[in-house]
Amino acid sequence: MRFIIYNMNNEKNIVRKKQWVKFRHRIWRNIAYCVLYPYARIRYGLHCEKFREQGNRQYLILYNHQTPFDQFFVGMSFKGVLYYVSTEDILSNGWISKLLRYLVAPIPFVKQTSDIAAVKTCVTVIREGGSIAMAPEGNRTYSGETVYIKPAVAKLIKFLKVPVALYRIEGGYGVEPRWSDVIRKGHVHAYVSRVLEVEEVQSLSDEALYELICKELYVNEARVDGQQYTHKNAAQFLERVIYVCPDCGLSRFESFRDTLTCLKCKKETRYLPTKELYGSKFRFVKDWYDWQKSFINKLQLDAYIATALYEDVVTLIEVILYERKNIIWKKCTLSLFGNRLELWHGDEKLQLAYDDCSTITVLGRNKLNIYYDKKTYQVKGDKRFNALKYMNIFYHYKNETEKNSDEFLGI
Repeated sequence: MRFIIYNMNNEKNIVRKKQWVKFRHRIWRNIAYCVLYPYARIRYGLHCEKFREQGNRQYLILYNHQTPFDQFFVGMSFKGVLYYVSTEDILSNGWISKLLRYLVAPIPFVKQTSDIAAVKTCVTVIREGGSIAMAPEGNRTYSGETVYIKPAVAKLIKFLKVPVALYRIEGGYGVEPRWSDVIRKGHVHAYVSRVLEVEEVQSLSDEALYELICKELYVNEARVDGQQYTHKNAAQFLERVIYVCPDCGLSRFESFRDTLTCLKCKKETRYLPTKELYGSKFRFVKDWYDWQKSFINKLQLDAYIATALYEDVVTLIEVILYERKNIIWKKCTLSLFGNRLELWHGDEKLQLAYDDCSTITVLGRNKLNIYYDKKTYQVKGDKRFNALKYMNIFYHYKNETEKNSDEFLGI
């Protein structure tokens, strides 16, 4: 691809646009496949169906997001190179990110925003003959149920004008829930469930296409499916998602082995190999998670303007997007108020009013990104840190102040 420009002397100069799709990506994809395929089969009990109807066509692949290994499951079903839409966090880690860009050239995307640059890159990849894979949820599920998908995905599909492969991952939440650090014994099934041809896509309204995507990618793991997902630390770090007790309200929890304990009322809940909960009024984590969201949506934030809901000891980092991360304070106190966040390091204070934040989001298992003014801050706590509550309170505040009837809390 090239552009022609003219200099002051009216002479033609040819400027070549840098290509995104490169031959080396195919080489590294094949090397990764040889290593990761046997690993995934052993560690995840993976049954991955090859997409034999692929041929030599390009696709936009949409998949539901359950494990940190999902993109590799997708890559194992398709031949050739796939270009994955990836969060800015992965691509802001200095030399590691530079290496990733060189080897596989992921498409950078700023989470929870409308990233025009990412759309332009998708167009470039398609024009150069590449296929794209993305998780339209933009988030891994905490509860086992497919989470919110932005309606804008329908417009993107129509704009790219390539066939769409809808890819389902089932059993991933049972094997490796987002809140856990361990992989349980179990089985994951991954496969293309449906292909939407360009003609079918263009014949549907944006609303109908969006509903179809949501329906095809919907998976609810809050059920007994005949499998046993076993590990001695089955409940460990469940406190990364649960922070409201049905008996005593806002609380803190601590997990050990297969048991989660409320530190206020000392009530214990066991996480069973069937994904069920024992000793709780809720049968599955999803039931507790949904009730917790309802509790937060009814919470009166005015009562927490002078008094913090929670405080945590964290590390504060500034993210230089697509370059590096700089530690500001290695150890500071993060306070969650009804209308702001406060960070204290000795006598130094950083106050982040929700009104001045474009968004707050959770990355990975329990990292928190705060998009404030023109800066991006990242907060990391210890292994038991619950980042989810900070995002939930922020969205509840936004819904209240903007008179938004939506009860969406960020995920």
